[in-house]
Amino acid sequence: MPERRTESNTAVYLVGGGIASLAAAAFLIRDGDIPGHNITILEESGKIGGSLDAAGTPKDGYVMRGGRMIESKYLCTYDLFSSIPTLDERKTVAQEIFDWNKTMKTSSKSRLFRGGHRLNAPKFGLSEKHILTIERLGLEPEGILGRSSISDQFDPSFFETDFWFMWCSTFAFQPWHSAVEFKRYLLRFTHMVSGFNTLSGIMRTVYNQYDSMVRPLQKWLVDRGVRSEFNTRVTNLGFCHDAEGYIVDRILCESNGHRDEIRVRERDYVIVTLGSMTEASSLGSMDSVPVLEGKPDSGSWALWKKIADGHPQFGRPANFSDHIEESKWVSFTTTLHDPTFFHLIRDLTGNVPGEGGLITFPESSWLASIVLPHQPHFIGQPEDVNVFWGYGLFVDKPGDFIKKSMSACSGREIMTEIMGHLRIEADARKILETCTCIPCMMPFITSQFLRRAKGDRPHVVPERSKNLAFIGQFCELPDDVVFTVEYSIRSAQTAVYSLLRLSRTPPPVYKGNYDPRVLLKAFLALHDKNP
Repeated sequence: MPERRTESNTAVYLVGGGIASLAAAAFLIRDGDIPGHNITILEESGKIGGSLDAAGTPKDGYVMRGGRMIESKYLCTYDLFSSIPTLDERKTVAQEIFDWNKTMKTSSKSRLFRGGHRLNAPKFGLSEKHILTIERLGLEPEGILGRSSISDQFDPSFFETDFWFMWCSTFAFQPWHSAVEFKRYLLRFTHMVSGFNTLSGIMRTVYNQYDSMVRPLQKWLVDRGVRSEFNTRVTNLGFCHDAEGYIVDRILCESNGHRDEIRVRERDYVIVTLGSMTEASSLGSMDSVPVLEGKPDSGSWALWKKIADGHPQFGRPANFSDHIEESKWVSFTTTLHDPTFFHLIRDLTGNVPGEGGLITFPESSWLASIVLPHQPHFIGQPEDVNVFWGYGLFVDKPGDFIKKSMSACSGREIMTEIMGHLRIEADARKILETCTCIPCMMPFITSQFLRRAKGDRPHVVPERSKNLAFIGQFCELPDDVVFTVEYSIRSAQTAVYSLLRLSRTPPPVYKGNYDPRVLLKAFLALHDKNP
């Protein structure tokens, strides 16, 4: 298909202000030669970044709803950020990440913490039957797996292995989640299996991902004239059909209580982020509980449902939005004004902050995990303040030290439960008196992992579309895995190159499962043998 020519006044409207839209804007400018002032981001909230967020103050406490794992094979991510300078403009964001991870290599000495003691490089503990099932999943076509769950594929003993405890807490899988997504993860991260029990190969940004990735990207876009319309909720799209296909010709939105309509010309483009893993998030406090506010008919979910009605090629949003009991969990961010907790964790785990990564408590009824990043984790964070993050997967089960479900706990109670598993007793009172723990309930956080089948997620450019593309976690990209920054950025790159018919393609997904050396290392690791 010939490259589509864009005119000097071609406009592009990006619905949603997350990393996918920001990446799309950058690719439009860098590779599509679209002037920045022709690009408008329509964002429902008052802030750019979407799920890659970080906010707060030392006094009131910092908040991160989550953080995404990154690694060296995120080729689209590094392709984008090789063009984006850091905030201080000393190097590119990609170079900063690689330089930082040469200095601060992840090497966990306490991936699991059981019975009050760290487990250094835990054995996977898989049976031959478990390994054969893993190998079968790697070969079985997705169409055959269909809507089956992980628990449909494995016997119950698999979910008691340390392999599963490490796997599910690293990626946030539940037994009832999609076997297809589990399979994709197995293939996508085959090259990381051999170092999985020490988190070898996992990379991090210098600060939280909002400060290290979103802010530099936003600055680059603003400098080039990209406009963001905040507090603007897109409620529907209007379509004009002809014999060759259809275009979006109207964007219906609400801004500050007023309804508006944006006219879209045939030469213009509309790129929509579908769904949201962090919509309807609710914060608690040290002494209050976050509220479960999930409503599948609000915000970005409502838009997807509206445009999918009558357009089956736009996917099936209800598959992902209407099962909150299977997609929710609670995270928490703790701000500490005393170094005692960090010193205790250093001594208990053998890792300094930023070196060890995720610490999971397999005996926890909540299946809780924490991670202590390198400090400072926020730009401007005072030297005498430390911040860490954690989450629990089973939020409706009573705790082991606090006999309440995690979803019914305040920040104070969550910290008490975590310190119970760490066997911190003598200093517990002092830590509670000098910290601020803010829990966050996220109803849709793992909705992209829910059981699905072909057609539930639409193609990036749906069939017969002339100017509409979908991006984010809920469009279909063969081979790659959701719940990653890479997936969002790959979807954006695919959308821009396809809509503009550019004679280029995103970097291919790395497939270590075709490398005999990688496969041998993974095979030995699964059998608990040193490579």
